[in-house]
Parts: sequence; structure tokens; C-alpha cells
Amino acid sequence: MKPHLRLASLIFNQPQLVTDPMMSLAVQWANHALNLNIVNLTVNNAQPKIMEDDEFDSGVQMAAASERRRALVADTGMDIIPVSGILVSRSAHMNPCEPMTSYEGLRTAVNQAVADPAVEHIVLDIDSNGGSATGAFELADDIRAASLVKPVTAIVNFSAFSGGYLIAAAASKVIVSRTSGVGSIGVIANHLDVSKRDEQQGIKVTSVFAGNHKNDLTPHEPLSDQSLAFLTSMVQNSYKQFVDAIASFRGLSTQAVKDTQAGIFFGQQGVDAGLADSVETPQAAINRIAAEVRASRAERQGGNTRRSVSARAAAMNMQTMM
Repeated sequence: MKPHLRLASLIFNQPQLVTDPMMSLAVQWANHALNLNIVNLTVNNAQPKIMEDDEFDSGVQMAAASERRRALVADTGMDIIPVSGILVSRSAHMNPCEPMTSYEGLRTAVNQAVADPAVEHIVLDIDSNGGSATGAFELADDIRAASLVKPVTAIVNFSAFSGGYLIAAAASKVIVSRTSGVGSIGVIANHLDVSKRDEQQGIKVTSVFAGNHKNDLTPHEPLSDQSLAFLTSMVQNSYKQFVDAIASFRGLSTQAVKDTQAGIFFGQQGVDAGLADSVETPQAAINRIAAEVRASRAERQGGNTRRSVSARAAAMNMQTMM
């Protein structure tokens, strides 16, 4: 397997809006892919893997998805945008078997839906345990801005945790099913220390740097007090942004958001906590929104027909008078 240093750099020493199990899975992948030999790793039965470029024909998939989207929008007036798996700022050439959604791609999809006159309702179909903090808050602000132009409904199908919930909360409305979950409003970061492995393998890394913080968070040394303070400040800053965003989007006090303590809430619990608006199955929610759009279309078409008949009658009346 090729080394995937780019992906590994996104896992360690960065604030993450993810659940702890997802973080553990990411660390497990990095340990396997890069032969890190992490000694305090909790191993589960999942075997995360990265697909090579020749295993993943993104062009074909994108073309098929675009065709399905056009047909759906024309038929229903809805644009259903999937938000699944790991959330990253940009996907680039990272093609994991674990589903991945980029903030960049989501922004493009939302902007496309807002600009498309055939789209009357935007639906975010969310099943994500979160991802990178980088770019997440900017996307959430853009989704909230879009909701002021067209209704945006987040359907939790079946997880909207941490960064996934940030995206859901930015919508006009959040719908959960009885077994779907929301929350995990918290931030986590891991530091990788490979100094013991280097020592065992006879490897010595010497860093020459200028600037007191240039070598912060190096994996080849135990975490220093300075590096710990820096990483902690990043986590706390991201947490404040997270809490403030959820409080603003959901009309809650910042203390109420903090009081969730990054807990997760299922079904009616999410509604009771103010993190969701109603309990409904994903399919029922889609059917209801589609019916509402059809009714709105019919009403407009009826109004247009009545105005057209009135205009013709007025024109005929004028001709008679002449």
C-alpha cells in the first residue's frame, strides 16, 4: 500500500469534530498504513483501507450522480445532497473505502441548488460522525446563508454527530428518526509520539529550525509543555466556535450547548434537548417535503392559469369596446 502522508497529517495534531470511535478508527488506519506500531492503540475488528486511484473511477460516479440529480430535481423540485462518512476540507485524491464528503464539494452542491430555479427545497441527507474542524464552520455559515434563500432541511439518516451535526444545525430544520442520533458537540485532537519506535529502530531525527514554535508537535519527541499548551489552545478555540455556532443556529444559550458535554441524543431526546425539530422517518420526511413542493407548484400553476384567463378576458373586452 502506498504511504498516505497527506491523510495522516489530517489525523494528528489537528482539532477534529468527530466522535471518539471515529477518531480511533482513523488512528487505527494510520497505524496500519504507515506501520507506526502505536503501543496504546485500541484495536477493533474494522479494517480501514484506502483505495488506490485505479480502484476508484470518480468521473463515472460523478456523471451518474449528476444525471440522477437532474432527474430528481425535475420530478420533485427537491435537491437531495448526501453528507456521509468522514468530513474533510478537500478530498483531492483521497479515496477511502469509508465514505468521505468534502466541505468544498458540499459548498459547490449547495450553491448549485440555490442558483438552480428548478430547486425549491434543499435536503441534506446526513449520516456522518464528523471530521475535520478546518473549513467546517465556514461551510456551516454558507449553509445557513443558503437557508435564507431556500428552505434547507437536514434529515438525520442515521447519524449527525460532531461535525456532521454542525452541518445539520445550520439547516432551517433538523429531522431525526426514532433511532437516529445527534450531538457530540465537542472537539478532540491526538498527538502521535514515535520517539520510542525511532529509538528501537535506531533512528534519530534532528530538527534544525528557526522560530520558537516551528518544531511544536513533532512526532519524533515526547509532547512538550509548550506543544501541549498550543494543541490545547487550538482545541479550545475550535470548541468555542462550535458552541457559539450551535447556540446561534438552534436558538440555544451557549451554556445549554456546553451542558450537553458532547453527549449524543437519539430520537425524541434530540428534540427535547433542542438539537432537532421533529421525529420522522427519513422516507416519510422526503415524501412530506415532496408533497409540499407539489402543492406549492400546483398552486402557482393554478394562479398563473387564472391570471392568464383574466388577461385574455380583459383583452377581449377591450376589443369589443373598440
